[in-house]
Amino acid sequence: YSLEQLGAGHCMSGPAILIGANSTIVVEPGCEAVILSSGDISIKVGEAGTKVVGTELDTIQLSIFSHRFMSIAEQMGRVLQRTAISTNIKERLDFSCAVFGPDGGLVANAPHIPVHLGAMQETVQYQMRVLDDDLHEGDVILCNHPSAGGSHLPDLTVITPVFYSGQKKPVFFVACRGHHADIGGITPGSMPPHSHSLLQEGMCVKSFKLVNRGVFQEEGLVQLLMEPGKLPGSSGTRNLHDNLSDLRAQVAANQKGISLVHLLIDVYGLDVVQAYMKHIQSNAEVAVREMLQEIASLSKTRTGSTVLQAVDHLDDGSPIALKVTIDAATGSAVFDFSGTGPEVYGNCNAPRAVVLSAIIYCLRCMVGHDVPLNQGCLAPVKVIIPKGSLLAPSDTAAVVGGNVLTSQRLVDVVFKAFQACAASQGCMNNITFGDEVVGYYETVAGGAGAGPRWHGRSGVHSHMTNTRITDPEILERRYPVVLKQFALRAGSGGDGEWHGGDGVVREMLFRRPVTLSVLT
Repeated sequence: YSLEQLGAGHCMSGPAILIGANSTIVVEPGCEAVILSSGDISIKVGEAGTKVVGTELDTIQLSIFSHRFMSIAEQMGRVLQRTAISTNIKERLDFSCAVFGPDGGLVANAPHIPVHLGAMQETVQYQMRVLDDDLHEGDVILCNHPSAGGSHLPDLTVITPVFYSGQKKPVFFVACRGHHADIGGITPGSMPPHSHSLLQEGMCVKSFKLVNRGVFQEEGLVQLLMEPGKLPGSSGTRNLHDNLSDLRAQVAANQKGISLVHLLIDVYGLDVVQAYMKHIQSNAEVAVREMLQEIASLSKTRTGSTVLQAVDHLDDGSPIALKVTIDAATGSAVFDFSGTGPEVYGNCNAPRAVVLSAIIYCLRCMVGHDVPLNQGCLAPVKVIIPKGSLLAPSDTAAVVGGNVLTSQRLVDVVFKAFQACAASQGCMNNITFGDEVVGYYETVAGGAGAGPRWHGRSGVHSHMTNTRITDPEILERRYPVVLKQFALRAGSGGDGEWHGGDGVVREMLFRRPVTLSVLT
């Protein structure tokens, strides 16, 4: 109703919307609005009960719950950003937050770092297997080991089980993963380009109770962070204060997630919330199956086969081979990486969790629907990775480059197989520098690959990174460096009808001697 067209005595029963020049008034169902002679509006609040949401699928409620779960992860991220003190988390936003079901499967995440999100599910499920009945209210777990679902060692994952009254087991899990600028190792920044074993890259933790029944275990944490210093030529963390502060911030972010999950359960009930958790995952699964069936149909028409193949290489020549066999009837697929090169002596080995992150990211990108990125995306997919390859390395293999270089090449290979778009930079262009008192890390942007009907974007963080770069003012104020140039490298994207994005030039002047590591 338009308020300008209503006069004294007009009566509107809810639901209704009254729109004026300067205000909009909502009349709820069961309520009644009356225009008074003074021009005021009197609303009589009725006693109509609210609609009871059941466990059966309702498309409107599905959308509401999808956004509620995503909102929880987003609010966790805001708490983490506000309470952390390091440049990596506060300025570069190199962190991810997510909500997981009682089985450890990803339910919803904020739009943070893709390489974190698929891998965190593996981390949560690893802790569930290891700790089992040793999970209690007030416990918080710390982990970063690649064989336990970690990506690379500087990414520290903090996991908190969500308990609810009357339930013996966790009803949900919340987790956040943040990149710490230094956790020890052979170079400042804990991103050594020449590492050959995991121990050289910093602190390794498979499972540690950061908080044990409500008590923060600072003494044990400090011992872990200084442990790498026992290795010849290596050092413990060079920035203990930032580590402790950021880990406390991660614990606080998880606590915010717990309070929001509790609020959701208080409103709807545990059975309804968990039912819609499954509906959300099923919705993502259906979307991926439909996408795979559509691609199988196009491939069958074009080539007579539903088998997609692609291969690309790392800088040392190691191949990453992929064969995708799609079952058009069921919308399922087998991603087979047989033919991929063996574990490398350097640090470009990528743990299984990173491979799953790349696949789940690519599938989500190619789905034409607005569905959350969750474990449902991987339900139609079987992944085969040959043991001992650079995508399934041994427990002691160096992996710092696998997370930031190989993960990007994996995305290139998947998109190449599906003929979705051209390759991007193939890496995250990592720069670390520091000395015994300071450490800094950043991923430099570059050009994104073009597609069948569009140009690639210039100077962006693409695919698995999705971080920001530190503002020049903050960079120069906090670190011994002057940023002399940061600009697009004109013409570097190619000359095709649809050309790739241009790369960048980033020139720094150091004001004192530092150790510089470039991993690109």
